[in-house]
Amino acid sequence: MKEIIISGIQQIGIGVPNVKEAWKWYKLNFGMDIRVFEESAVAEFMLPYTGGKPQKRHAALALNLQGGGGFEIWQYVDRTPLAPVSPIQIGDLGIFAAKIKCRDTRVAYDFLKGNGVEMVSGLLTDPRGKEHFFVKDPYGNLFQLVTSQSWFKDEQKPTGAGYGAIIGVTDIDRAKEFYRNILEYDTVIFDETAVFKEFATLSGGGSTLRRMLLKHSNPRKGAFSPLFGTSEIELVQVSGRKPEKIYKERFWGDLGFIHLCFDIHGMNLLREKCMQQGCPFTVDVDHSFDMGEAAGSFSYTEDPDGTLIEFVETHKIPILKKIGWYVNLRKRNPEKALPRWLLNALGFNRAKDV
Repeated sequence: MKEIIISGIQQIGIGVPNVKEAWKWYKLNFGMDIRVFEESAVAEFMLPYTGGKPQKRHAALALNLQGGGGFEIWQYVDRTPLAPVSPIQIGDLGIFAAKIKCRDTRVAYDFLKGNGVEMVSGLLTDPRGKEHFFVKDPYGNLFQLVTSQSWFKDEQKPTGAGYGAIIGVTDIDRAKEFYRNILEYDTVIFDETAVFKEFATLSGGGSTLRRMLLKHSNPRKGAFSPLFGTSEIELVQVSGRKPEKIYKERFWGDLGFIHLCFDIHGMNLLREKCMQQGCPFTVDVDHSFDMGEAAGSFSYTEDPDGTLIEFVETHKIPILKKIGWYVNLRKRNPEKALPRWLLNALGFNRAKDV
């Protein structure tokens, strides 16, 4: 079968000073309690983004079985991760905020406020009339809580997992072509320019902004598509000031949102497509690479403003590590979703402690 299959957002990478501490916070507040892998190793393939030399790191991939993309929680071992050069403002280039889905914004708001989470806003309404709100984690990372109808199961948690991102760009029309042609976000939900009252409490929120919300019209296919579900990308372009690169003078893995990762099938075809579209792979690991208990091949490209997009073609995942139960995805029809009972079995990897 010769086609590129995007199963959905697999994870968003988050650079933190302490994996264990951060994961406990994400588990408590966003229900990220499924341990897909955790390992200490050397990031030897990311040299374009790590100062030209391999860097030791400790990383974990956590999921929430209610649905959505996971978190790859990432920590340098031999160097102190750097914070942004200057305070991040909305419209700066890169991932400004991660989107988290919830069934009921008011329930999620009360839950997070009750946990003592830093509430950056009250309940807001976006241009399509949808309620949402913003919170920060202990490291200053911004999360937007939005409602979604896309769920894998109900575990009575106030939130699901990743639902997309808010990304700063210099030219929204050029960026739209990248996210449409490469990642299939082909539907514009809104495209508005204003000083948005709903952003008044955000850094830089008093600026004139053009906002474009993108979704994918076709349901995602592939092994993990029922779990990852639907997603959205919001592009933001600021007027009246020059936006800064969020990762200016810093490494991949330093503090903040380091990449947005998509689970795909058809890496060879995608490599060719990215080359044709003028966004060639900048990192390309075309063999099966072990990531602790999981394995796959991976690559990176950049959007027109340098935001890192990762692609992972998953080859193996653990279901019940104690008895050596793994799923080999190379032997399956890549269009077909894994059975729901098998995806549910990822619950055997629920982390009671992190």
